[in-house]
Amino acid sequence: MKILLVEDDKTIAMGLDYSLKQEEFETVVCYNTEQANKVIMQQLHDIDLCLFDLSLPDGSGYELCELVKKSSDKPVIFLTALDDEVNVVMGLDMGADDYITKPFRIRELLSRIKSVLRRYNKQATAQSKNIIDIKNIRINTLEGKVYKNGVEVLLTALEYRLLLIFGNHVGQVLTRTQLLDRIWDVAGDFVNDNTLTVYIKRLREKLEDEPQNPTIIKTIRGMGYKVGD
Repeated sequence: MKILLVEDDKTIAMGLDYSLKQEEFETVVCYNTEQANKVIMQQLHDIDLCLFDLSLPDGSGYELCELVKKSSDKPVIFLTALDDEVNVVMGLDMGADDYITKPFRIRELLSRIKSVLRRYNKQATAQSKNIIDIKNIRINTLEGKVYKNGVEVLLTALEYRLLLIFGNHVGQVLTRTQLLDRIWDVAGDFVNDNTLTVYIKRLREKLEDEPQNPTIIKTIRGMGYKVGD
């Protein structure tokens, strides 16, 4: 786990850096917003949690929090000597996940960090169960939506159901009979072999870069179709 620590008091920063490393966290330490901005722009994908002092010599932790939340949903904890409700509410409204007032005990901070990380890990696990990725295609089963390169692709109910069947059987060869059996329930009308061919063709036209040379929904000659390797 890697933590971005932004604290202008070098004595405090060094103490926190040492304590975090003792808990086997990796750290990136910055002393002002200029340094932090560069790290956020270049390394945010590697950061698991941000610790931001609110009062910095060339800006504030609020600005850094806003920059982080615009780029990615990374957890942010504010460190501050200010202890009034207005600052607490402002920080949380900007998306901060927790707020700890100086002076604090290192054990309390470590407990807050671990609590926030556990919450994010649970959210990520829950979200991953609702997401199916197939190359550049993403199926969000919670929303009932499909995206290609991040752009929503509009599918009919039967097209979506057919794609979902493939998505739930990535790497498996599915025969035409198996596909027909699974989409029968939601089609509303009789779905025959020819109709299945039409719907697979439509899916390819919407999802494949080259529908005539499909790489997502592949035909396995003499057997059926397969999505994934």
